[in-house]
Amino acid sequence: MTSNDVEKRWHDPRMFRAAVTYVVAVVAVAGVAFAAAVVWRSLTAGILVPVILFVGGVGALVQAYRVWKAEGVWPIWQGAGWFLLLLMLVCLGVPVAVA
Repeated sequence: MTSNDVEKRWHDPRMFRAAVTYVVAVVAVAGVAFAAAVVWRSLTAGILVPVILFVGGVGALVQAYRVWKAEGVWPIWQGAGWFLLLLMLVCLGVPVAVA
């Protein structure tokens, strides 16, 4: 039996844990860069914060595409990607605040 994208059977706890672990890891790395930017007043570290979040968001969207191609539960990864990209937009002011 095949399912289509409009059906709401997207419950996959393993995929959800993987996506949450990925998001937490990306946010933690960005947090380390943020801490370095604050402690050392480093513009380079400040620029790295939104860059890390952007790369993480694109990586999550690529994973969503890969899961979609494998006919898996892709909306979980798409949500993770959009969350990271939104967080990147919020953090675009970090380099300006450091400078």
